[in-house]
Amino acid sequence: MTSAFDLSASFKAYDVRGVVGETITPQIVKAVGAAFVDVLDLAGQTVLVGGDMRPSSPEFIKDFAAGATMRGAHVLLLDLISTDELYYACGALNAAGATFTASHNPAQYNGIKMAKAGAVPISSETGLYEIQAKAEQYLNGGSIPAVAKPGQISVRDILRDYSEYLRSLVDLTAIRPLKVVVDAGNGMAGLTTPAVLGDTLLAGLPLEIVDLYFELDGSFPNHPANPLEPANLVDLQAAVVEHGADLGLAFDGDADRCFVIDEKGDPVSPSAITALVARREIARAKAAGETTPVIIHNLITSRAVPELVEADGGRAVRTRVGHSFIKALMAEEGAVFGGEHSAHYYFRDFYNADTGMLAAMHVLAALGEQTLPLSDLAREYEPYFASGEINSELSDVPAAVARVRAEFDRDGVTVDTLDGLTFTADDGQWWFNLRASNTEPFLRLNAEAEDLPTMVRVRDRVLELVRN
Repeated sequence: MTSAFDLSASFKAYDVRGVVGETITPQIVKAVGAAFVDVLDLAGQTVLVGGDMRPSSPEFIKDFAAGATMRGAHVLLLDLISTDELYYACGALNAAGATFTASHNPAQYNGIKMAKAGAVPISSETGLYEIQAKAEQYLNGGSIPAVAKPGQISVRDILRDYSEYLRSLVDLTAIRPLKVVVDAGNGMAGLTTPAVLGDTLLAGLPLEIVDLYFELDGSFPNHPANPLEPANLVDLQAAVVEHGADLGLAFDGDADRCFVIDEKGDPVSPSAITALVARREIARAKAAGETTPVIIHNLITSRAVPELVEADGGRAVRTRVGHSFIKALMAEEGAVFGGEHSAHYYFRDFYNADTGMLAAMHVLAALGEQTLPLSDLAREYEPYFASGEINSELSDVPAAVARVRAEFDRDGVTVDTLDGLTFTADDGQWWFNLRASNTEPFLRLNAEAEDLPTMVRVRDRVLELVRN
């Protein structure tokens, strides 16, 4: 007999995402809240619950809280928060928590990102599927049994605490004045940017902020809150040039990712930002007495990242793509910082969690502590030529991979199987990675070379093999 409720469509590897009213509903959310408490054994403890600006988030927050308190947890409502605010709260208050967001997904979606106390991530390997199974059990059983002593609900605003904490990590008070255009994409950065970088809660900084789409609106009336797509950066690029700004910052919907635009309107690659922040964090850690600070980077980031880390006296550790892998390795290695090609940036001082705002503050500090424009500053961190991530939608991904391997698995080329396949020329002139998407029929290509013609040649030949 097939279960009436099967939540596998919305429970992903790292979080929950679904279409509101279809694969994520109030009834489902209430059961997930109860299951969250049961699986993590949180009865009698405090659970943090918040959400983003999507229209369904306030109701879902209440539903999750209802399920959690029925199973004996006390709920502290954080209400309107960015995802990195949740991570801050889970770390600072040492409590497990959940926030309702679908990040950069379209308006009809919502979801849940969850963390254990200390901002330890919850993924398919660390409890997420157990939460799914328990929630399905409650849904298919028809009810959630209430404990004899249900939990209580209280409310707390953490925006000031979060803002003060970030400012304690990067001092921007003495930098040269900078004009910054920030595109919040109608997402949560519209709330956090004025609090952290502006003067709505704390003393003003030497920053002139030009705001784009700061109105919190989960229908995303201006453009999708996904700065990974170049089309969604066009307004910011134009505004940076129009206002003569020193740089631009673009955040995704839940503000845990940040993309950077230089004064010419050109994107600065997340790999360059990873290298820039890594240099600052290595220097700070060494000043505090660490001999060889560890930096984590995923295998898609530029080769420039580990080269710079090693040159600056740090130790670069390579990992698979995905935040649960990076956060686990951050903890295991005691790493000071980690970066991904997708503009997720992780900090030991931020409970090993990712925060776009703290990365942005490091960029502002690096730029404001010297006189060069960002385009010149970034050039040092982008010595190679990269293709960016290119997706191919295929009916037979393994066959496409086999075609590429048949041509490139040869003398003079090293093949690595850490995450998909990475082919590297032994003379160092080029490398590329092919990996299948976990959730879509896509094969993803990232290529890099010492010069543009070589990158184009390798990129085009791989795509020809993949798509033929």
